[in-house]
Amino acid sequence: MTDQAAQHSDPGDAGGAGGAGGAVEGPRLTTRETAELLGVKPETVYAYVSRGQLSSRRAPGGRGSTFDAAEVKSLVRRTGRREPGPADGGLVFRTGITLIESDRYYFRGVDATELARHHGYEEVAEWIWTGEIRPGIRFIAPPESLAAARRAVDALPAHSGSTDRLRVALVAAAAADPLRFDLSPRGVLSSARGLIPSLVGALPMAGGQEFAAEGDTMGIARQLWPKLTAQPASAASLAVLDTALALLADHDLAASTLAARVAASAHAHPYAVVSAGLGVLEGPLHGAASGLAHRMLAEVVERGSASPVVADHLRTGRRVPGLGHRLYTGEDPRATALFALLADVPQAAPALAAARDVVTTTARHTPLHANVDLALAVLSVACGMPAEAGEAVFAVSRTAGWIAHALEEYAERPLRMRPSGQYEGPRPPQPLPSPRPAG
Repeated sequence: MTDQAAQHSDPGDAGGAGGAGGAVEGPRLTTRETAELLGVKPETVYAYVSRGQLSSRRAPGGRGSTFDAAEVKSLVRRTGRREPGPADGGLVFRTGITLIESDRYYFRGVDATELARHHGYEEVAEWIWTGEIRPGIRFIAPPESLAAARRAVDALPAHSGSTDRLRVALVAAAAADPLRFDLSPRGVLSSARGLIPSLVGALPMAGGQEFAAEGDTMGIARQLWPKLTAQPASAASLAVLDTALALLADHDLAASTLAARVAASAHAHPYAVVSAGLGVLEGPLHGAASGLAHRMLAEVVERGSASPVVADHLRTGRRVPGLGHRLYTGEDPRATALFALLADVPQAAPALAAARDVVTTTARHTPLHANVDLALAVLSVACGMPAEAGEAVFAVSRTAGWIAHALEEYAERPLRMRPSGQYEGPRPPQPLPSPRPAG
């Protein structure tokens, strides 16, 4: 799964002296200084003026314009600073949820891997939503939402994938929740706590197995396990799944999270926000990347060596899945945490050895480290899960992060993410097009 993150910075103070007729006024900025503070091109500054979002004054001598520094900073606070990201161009938002730096990542300032080691998925979700730990909390699906989601999923073709089922379950659960338009923090959290178990509960059992519900005492990981595999869960393997859910809950402004924030900026309800995230998640460069790692790792286990499998990938110009991450110079900390837990799962030993073989073999060609996709692949291959299992784990887990970002975005000025297109078509006026002759 390819995640993205951006460095966060507060706009710095900038200004100069100005005044007319001896009047005292605040500092003024040049067009260039204003553009830098807003993180846009100079021509975009004048677009803000034309929209009435900024006022300007001709500079002394008639060369250029000046802008009130306080007014510019107010616009920055309302719209979010736009500036180049760490690797390429992108939006940058202030957020208090996730920080990624120095090959580590943190949820509200707490090391995320340590948090996941000591707390289950629901507790971690509550932490990123509210900044509070609620020991032993369990999310409960409202009966109406769960029933609607199951009926909708049951109507899908048998070959439907897990993400297809989750999207359909999401729409059905939303329709069954008349309070979904309540965007207050209390209303959003109430919907979220019911949505996640509704999504999991709507997935069919793996292998047609029967599974006795344990009522309110059953956590999300325990509910999800029999939807992924017919193999029984040991305490050690269930701990890996629960930790994976906690680790994947958020990863700053990944592509799916950006889509979720755009939806929240338009004040879409929480179900629609999650739907936006799921739509992006299905891309092969994001949540679906774990399926590629699963197939590759399964082949390595079958052939007994990573060398021919890695060679096949390189020969055909394909990247070796499960390796490298644009935000980490070393091993993905999520992978490190999961590998440590997988070492305690006896049936995972062959897949874990195969993963290490992939890393070692590829290192002869390029120094890449394992990412979380490879760790998820070890779990799915070892426990008889399908290739898409990692994507399902990712989708269920990241729902918590999308909700957290929606809560932040609902508190911002609506529709603040309105970029301007750079038109490259024919200049008007153009003649009306001629109808195409029939036949």
